[in-house]
Amino acid sequence: MANVTDLQTKYSKLAQEYSKLRAQNQVLKKAVVDEQANSASFKEQLKLRDQSLRKQEQEMDSLSFRNQQLAKRVELLQEELSVSEAKGKKGKSKADSPSQHGLETQSVFDEDLQKKIEENERLHIQFYDADEQHRKQEAELTGRLQELEKDSEQHLAVVGGLTTKYMETIERLQSDKARLEVKAQTLERESKECRMRTEECQQQVRRCQSELNRQVKQSSTVIQEKVPFNDTKFGDYNSLNVPPHNRRHQLKARDVAGQALSFIQDLVAALLNLHSYTEQRVHIYPVDSSIEPISPLNQKFSQYLHENAAYVRPLEDGFLQLHQSITEDTVTVLETVVKLKSFADNFSAYTHFLQKILPYQLKSLEEECNAPPCTAALIAKNQELQSDMKKVTSVFEKLQSYIKLLALPSARQDAVPPSSTSAVFTQLAACLHSLHDAIKEMSKHYNQKASLEQELPTITQKLCTTTECLLGSLGSLTSCTGKIATFFSNNLDFFTSSGYSPRGSTVALNPLQAETMLANKKKAAAYIQAIKQGRTPSVPYRDALSNRRILTSSTESRAGLTQQVQQSQDKIARLEQEKEHWLLEAQLGKVRLEKENQRIADLEAQLAAASGGSPTSRPAAASVLSESREEAAEREQSAAGREATLCTSLVGDKESREQLIKTHYMARVGELTTQLQISDSKAVHFHSECRALAKRLAIAEKSRETLSEEVRQANQKVTRLQDELTTTKRSYEDQLSMMSDHLCSMNETLSKQREEIDTLKLGSKGNAKKNKSR
Repeated sequence: MANVTDLQTKYSKLAQEYSKLRAQNQVLKKAVVDEQANSASFKEQLKLRDQSLRKQEQEMDSLSFRNQQLAKRVELLQEELSVSEAKGKKGKSKADSPSQHGLETQSVFDEDLQKKIEENERLHIQFYDADEQHRKQEAELTGRLQELEKDSEQHLAVVGGLTTKYMETIERLQSDKARLEVKAQTLERESKECRMRTEECQQQVRRCQSELNRQVKQSSTVIQEKVPFNDTKFGDYNSLNVPPHNRRHQLKARDVAGQALSFIQDLVAALLNLHSYTEQRVHIYPVDSSIEPISPLNQKFSQYLHENAAYVRPLEDGFLQLHQSITEDTVTVLETVVKLKSFADNFSAYTHFLQKILPYQLKSLEEECNAPPCTAALIAKNQELQSDMKKVTSVFEKLQSYIKLLALPSARQDAVPPSSTSAVFTQLAACLHSLHDAIKEMSKHYNQKASLEQELPTITQKLCTTTECLLGSLGSLTSCTGKIATFFSNNLDFFTSSGYSPRGSTVALNPLQAETMLANKKKAAAYIQAIKQGRTPSVPYRDALSNRRILTSSTESRAGLTQQVQQSQDKIARLEQEKEHWLLEAQLGKVRLEKENQRIADLEAQLAAASGGSPTSRPAAASVLSESREEAAEREQSAAGREATLCTSLVGDKESREQLIKTHYMARVGELTTQLQISDSKAVHFHSECRALAKRLAIAEKSRETLSEEVRQANQKVTRLQDELTTTKRSYEDQLSMMSDHLCSMNETLSKQREEIDTLKLGSKGNAKKNKSR
């Protein structure tokens, strides 16, 4: 688990770094796009500058050509002047007519020369101004070019740093991927081992399940045979079948009631404003009460509208009392909410008020239609408003009927069956939505009517202000009804759910059961308080659990112990019989051994006596031996008879034998009992260990599944990050290549421009020198 947490922290750090790099990437993309836009604009400016330079060069060429022409013309004129002066000196003696003709031509040439001189000065001034402007533009462009070069260097440095950072991130991710693959392999091996353990545990679970099924069948048979009465089977005849107190339901009911109270307060404020502004409008339009008296119908309508607070305010008060009655220590169901009846009565009173003022509203709109400035469009809107008011009143009547149905169970228990309560709530939600739609439609039509009334020539500022206030109240009423409808639809499941119901019964909760429930809750609280104060003895929870485990284990092993005891008793009886048999056999063997020893001693004595006599006595000894053999055979026969008698004599000695057998088998039973208890304790311990291992196996399987899912997600994330890194790397490489190409092209254009500028400067300097020399 520590490795998993480390992986999660590493992946969270990687995600944070990736988000930072992604944000920097977006900034760099934006900067590159801006620089591309700036370079494009600079290209356009350079093109414009080139065009202007070409124009100026053409002008300079034309001016230089014109200047050369003028210089040649001036030279010709000077030569002609010198020739004419020489001719004038020589021909002083000539007549006056040719001298006058020469003077006139001389004056013409002088004027032409003066004009050319002035034109030449003006062209020099223009050329100087153009040269200065060209120098300024060249200085500005060189400064901008230097700034752009600096910016491009900075961007290249940032891109290089990001590239190195991305490479480091890729290497780190690759190392993490390798480590995760190794960990995935280890997890796969562990999962295989867990599968094998799972199969073993599943077999154990199957065995335990079969045993539990057998125990369940046995318990069910015991319950059917031994339990004579089930108190949850017949809920109608059991008055003690009370559900527990649902604190969560009470808190939810309190919260829902608080939200509904805020909506009801907004609804009450919107209705008060609507009726008040309607009353003001009745006094203003179609007849202003300050100028002339209004009609009796409108007077009665205004009087009824003036009483609206007496019907609207009780709605808020009644629902406030309902909200205050719902607390954490009460039982909130339709059968116990008594304050809902007063709210339903107040809502019925307001609905009757709406029914009472509806005819006056319709007549007032008809009176507006009969007024002289009313147009056909206004008449149509008034008719639409009449239908809207009828629809709103009918929807309020439906709401009144549904609220009355919901309030009836608190007065009578058999008023609304439990199956129809959800249907009533569903219809109430649909009715609230229809109320919102109707008020929304009425607000839309009233807005259209107000826009048409503003076009009338007889409209006053007072009426405009009142209409705007009335439209504002309608807008707030529309939003409030929409919120109420949405709130009721969202909480419809809570309203239709049964928070309290007796076990095994579908009958609704009655007030008597609610009182019993609260009494049980108080008793339980008092009991817990007494336990905390130490006044009531109680078994600790851990001791109770341990006692329950011991009781369960002892109950489970009782049948096995009984069977083992029966088997042990049968085995003890069989062993006692075998012991008696072998004891008798041992006694008989002992008697036989004593007889054989006696007979051998007698034979040895006879042999010694025979060996100590004369040789003549040997045949007598042989005869004695033969006789002794015959006697031995006879003794054997008599011994067999005596064995039978001995058996009967040994059987007579029962007291000592039974005492020995009893002591032996009591000791053996004690040993077997201790071994049985040890084996039972080991079996219980192994059973608990198997349960714990099964639980641990289930937890390990779940953790393995979660870890495999996390590894899969991590692999997907790594692949996605690698793809994104490759795409970003490729995009940055493309951008860098584009920027390098762009910088090369810009450098080429700048070098060309510098060369052209240098040539222009040299040309302009040469022209200036020529002009000065001239």
